[in-house]
Amino acid sequence: MPLAATTMRVGYYGDDFTGSVDVLLQFARHGWSGRLFVGVPDAERLREAASAHDVVGIAGIARSLPTARIEAEVRPALEALRALGPRIVQYKACSTADSSPSIGSIGRVVELGREIIGERPVPMLFAQPDFGRYTVFGTHFAAENGVIHRLDRQPTMSTHPSTPMHEADLARHIGAQTSLPIGGIPRTAYAGLGESLRRSPQAAVVLDALDNADAAIVGRAVLDAPAPVFAIGSGGLSWGIGAADPGDAVALPTSTPSRGPVLAVSGSRSAQTRRQLEHAKAAGWLVAPLSFTDQAAQIALVRAALETGRSVALTSDDAPAASDTLERIATIAADAIRGAADLARRIIVAGGDTSGRVTRLLGVTSLEIAANPIGNVVLLRAASDDPDIDGLELLLKGGQVGAETLFDDIRSLGS
Repeated sequence: MPLAATTMRVGYYGDDFTGSVDVLLQFARHGWSGRLFVGVPDAERLREAASAHDVVGIAGIARSLPTARIEAEVRPALEALRALGPRIVQYKACSTADSSPSIGSIGRVVELGREIIGERPVPMLFAQPDFGRYTVFGTHFAAENGVIHRLDRQPTMSTHPSTPMHEADLARHIGAQTSLPIGGIPRTAYAGLGESLRRSPQAAVVLDALDNADAAIVGRAVLDAPAPVFAIGSGGLSWGIGAADPGDAVALPTSTPSRGPVLAVSGSRSAQTRRQLEHAKAAGWLVAPLSFTDQAAQIALVRAALETGRSVALTSDDAPAASDTLERIATIAADAIRGAADLARRIIVAGGDTSGRVTRLLGVTSLEIAANPIGNVVLLRAASDDPDIDGLELLLKGGQVGAETLFDDIRSLGS
């Protein structure tokens, strides 16, 4: 049962940090205030946020977890959000539906959400048209370098190192992750969508969107459904919900005052991140591999460059092949940030899974939007009980996000 009446309308858990930030942005664009916590906070902090904001999020790492570990990660978050009595509880999933039966299983999330929030059909919208993600008759498409590919043929997702996509039919893709029935409703049947969702015999339903108008139709159907609603989707779902019930939108700042040189750490192996690093190097940044053998020497190298005003990027391109590489990258990256936090107050973390782990390791407790420089790129202000980390500006960047000039654009922001 809800603990007390709050102003919060939507509570969400994000399966990675970059996507969690995107949800905050999509609601903010429609005038919804929000706060994003790093992991499940104590009940008092959560209630305070729910009393002051329309949207409260919990950023997590479920996307990269083995299926056997998902319940321990997701259940406490969903139960904490459900207790606050929001109309909607959203599980933020990536707009490329990153998941498999063994890693980041969305099918397992469907099972948990129905158990915790309510056993009604779960609406699922992965499309995010303003980010080049579209679903048509249940088949998903994703843009890359200006070309729209079927999901199982998109260069990045078809060869993803953890969850390569071999199926673009999302109902089939998620259906392989659970014994529950997964279906879909195409946009050609959107007349009376709310009623169709309520009457669906499926445990979860994939929904189409080709443009923002479609997303808004889905948002209205989700808002009109009997509360509480458990829904799964990308920032496109968040955009649609906000568009269906907009508040008094205030333009987000596009910059903050310059914070000096920037430190970037990358656990991303995407081609776009590599291009961004190459551009940064050409722009004068020191670009060096993360050191897996001598972190003290690495911190000294970083500090020496930052002290001259030179920005630094540390990459994982030469990371050793090991089962614990992601955790090691995050630990080494967080140590580098902490070791230079007095010199670099604006930080870029590339890689959705890396971002979550680094942010947790830094001891960040919550995040708010500081600026929205361009598109879906968001600069965040970190809150922490550690004075060295409190007030850091963080850009948590998914591998495919941003133009090639992004790193240097963030460096020069506000100058």
